[in-house]
Amino acid sequence: MRDIFGEALLKVCKDNPRVVVLDGDLANSTKTDLVRNAFPERFFNIGIAESNLVGIGAGLAGAGLIPWITSFSSFLLCNAYDQIRLAVAMSNINAKILGSHGGITLGKDGPTQMGIEDLALMGGLPTMTIIAPCDPVSMHQAVKAATDLVGPVFLRSSRLAMPYIYSEENCPFEIGKANVVRPGQDVTLIACGIMVAAALDAAAMLAEEKIDARVIDLHTLRPLDVETITTAARETGAIVTAEEHLLQGGMGSNVARVVAASQSVPMRFVGLADTYVESGDPDDLLKKYHLTAEDICDAAHQVITAKGQV
Repeated sequence: MRDIFGEALLKVCKDNPRVVVLDGDLANSTKTDLVRNAFPERFFNIGIAESNLVGIGAGLAGAGLIPWITSFSSFLLCNAYDQIRLAVAMSNINAKILGSHGGITLGKDGPTQMGIEDLALMGGLPTMTIIAPCDPVSMHQAVKAATDLVGPVFLRSSRLAMPYIYSEENCPFEIGKANVVRPGQDVTLIACGIMVAAALDAAAMLAEEKIDARVIDLHTLRPLDVETITTAARETGAIVTAEEHLLQGGMGSNVARVVAASQSVPMRFVGLADTYVESGDPDDLLKKYHLTAEDICDAAHQVITAKGQV
């Protein structure tokens, strides 16, 4: 997905001369080197100095440019949160932030570089739009939509390749509007990022048991699509959320808040428990920490059973 982000960023740079890119000495990893090679005059390597990276980006936004501030999610959120809060979010300035290598699937790079709390931290900033696309086509759409939107945006990306969910001809993408990627009436699976593919796999497995699962790609975590969530709760009566993030403060907790306020139904949450993660192969880590299609199926069985007891 980092390759796809680089391609998408290069495209918006070609389309909009106001777009500039700021790098924290990770252009080879975030793939912003595509912009550096094509538009060196619009590319700024600030070095391993994330607070300065954010501050300069905010200054460029104040001067009328559209900066993409890029680094690993863990580095930006843990090293420069104060600057993101004050210079970008509180100032409500038109800056875009890429949190690359989010989640645990960067694998062998280890826990110091895994962004497992980024959605919770960004969720604490009231003006911040938060986007987590699920496949290459939606990544292209998300980068363009984030660039066009006036205001602070955080876009989460993964190192791991993601399977295609959408085709080039059929990828509706509107900030704040979730996509129902599979209809269903028995249970709803709500996911973002890499977990959308896992939710679709889980839905296929459930279908073999004659369980009809609806799958929602909740690509925008703020603003939440309250209507689609409440409709799913009302029509299916059971919800499972799935995210590659800590359960505390993540997508699932925000979905639960919406459901509890409008249409309370049984829910289960697939995500990272209250722990840090060791280095390892991405697939092995997903299995060990229960972030697989099988785990989503197990959670679906639980909420369907609970629904029958209500």
